Amino acid sequence: MRVLAIDTALGQCAAAVIDGAEMEPVAAEAIAMERGHAEALLPLLDRVMARVEGGFSSLDRVAVTIGPGSFTGLRVGISAARAVALACGIPAVGVTTLSALMAPLMANGPARLTVAAIDARGGRVFAQGIGPSGRLVIGPAVLGLRDVVRSLGSGAVALAGSGAAMVAQEARAVGIEAVVEGASSLPDIVWVARIGMAAEPAEALAKPFYLAPPDARPQDGARIARL
Repeated sequence: MRVLAIDTALGQCAAAVIDGAEMEPVAAEAIAMERGHAEALLPLLDRVMARVEGGFSSLDRVAVTIGPGSFTGLRVGISAARAVALACGIPAVGVTTLSALMAPLMANGPARLTVAAIDARGGRVFAQGIGPSGRLVIGPAVLGLRDVVRSLGSGAVALAGSGAAMVAQEARAVGIEAVVEGASSLPDIVWVARIGMAAEPAEALAKPFYLAPPDARPQDGARIARL
């Protein structure tokens, strides 16, 4: 199976193509950016697919990050994934950013609690945690730092994501062994593709996965009165 993965959910615009069980991507590119995903994504996809023999017609599936993340970024990536899937007559599947962050830490079987934490601002994080047995310890949620730490128990914990350092600091303050893993706080686009390859299209839908409402809200004073 050949999968195209797209990620515009957080601080990057990225795409990769993987083929079957091959560990190395057929083609991949990632650009760090906080804004401008809409302008950058389609040229990036063209560059990536130009390096793939058979181009778009060789794809069997599209995987895209669906959140939590930037509301604008999510819409850009999901819209592109759906468009490619529709044009190619293939399924599009959604991969949460939390799952993508945890996947590399759990690849060889987790020996300790694994937690993904994405900075949600205001002393909160989007978090999810999986125990060594595969048990869901922290369900996907937006939580305060202390609430996350209360859910960790007393054992060692491995953390990933942009909120990992904040959670680790809070955890260490109460005596929990917490280690931030990985050099990047962003999802690995190749892991997005691998998760997408294993996903069930009927269940892993390519639609936004929101854990909190948008920060931007219309101003009451700017609303036009209804007649």
